[in-house]
Amino acid sequence: MGEIVGAGLLAHVPTIVLPEADRLELNEGKEITLVTGLQQLREEVFERDDYDTVVVLDSHWATTVEFVVTAQQRRAGLFTSEELPRGMCRMPYDFPGDPELARNIERFADKHGTWITAIEDEYLPIYYATINLWKFLGEGLPDKRWVTIGVCQTGDMEDHLRLGRALADGIAATPGRRVLLIASGALSHTFWPLRELRDHESSDTAHIFTPEARAADHERIAWFKEGRHDKVLDTMDEFWTYKPEAKFFHYLMMAGALGEQSCVARARQYGEYENSIGTGQVHLWFDRPADGWTGTTPHRLP
Repeated sequence: MGEIVGAGLLAHVPTIVLPEADRLELNEGKEITLVTGLQQLREEVFERDDYDTVVVLDSHWATTVEFVVTAQQRRAGLFTSEELPRGMCRMPYDFPGDPELARNIERFADKHGTWITAIEDEYLPIYYATINLWKFLGEGLPDKRWVTIGVCQTGDMEDHLRLGRALADGIAATPGRRVLLIASGALSHTFWPLRELRDHESSDTAHIFTPEARAADHERIAWFKEGRHDKVLDTMDEFWTYKPEAKFFHYLMMAGALGEQSCVARARQYGEYENSIGTGQVHLWFDRPADGWTGTTPHRLP
């Protein structure tokens, strides 16, 4: 049976793929640690041979009437961002997908009272919440499969937890799969207005949009490091006042796959907590505890 062997809440901000000289210019001559953090994460986790598939829960890909999981045999092309084409322009990507896993995730939709469709269309758009992380963590590792699932803009917290439950069952039903999950997105997520934005491009957290948003982010980072996913989930109403990216649906899908309030996995942080034009960004990685994500046993189907 398949299993989830690691998971991460990772930042994908456009600055990480800018040329080094541009990054230093924007950040008062210093490298942003979101870059060095991903480099270290690749060395310690993604260059290992104990996984075969990465599933990205993409906060930038918003569907409407169902969840969609990519099911192509291979995805390849050049990516230019519609949002920031100056900084993310004609970026090459090429990686295998995992159609078997995608179809297995799809077939657990009814069990969990949701709607999931596996799509193999080669023209399906791809987003930088997937591409930017693949450039750091997947490029040059040609045997690793990458699959993406979007958030659903008409869904709520329960819908995204249900997606996560179906994801866990789909992984468990796929023989031999060893999967890493990536919840790709930010914490608090309010941008500075355009006419003020260029005064707040440094990674210094003094530029987070409000002190209250910064404090809320720090509180949740501390809970993640303590393995208190229950506290994060039980206070979502409070956190939504600070406008987490995509309503934190990327994390909620991951939490649904890892046992929700019962998940006890502790985070380790790569790089620092940093600002990106008002938003709170961090890389947190969760290894599967020895006795399972919920402190009992790994998620498996009979």
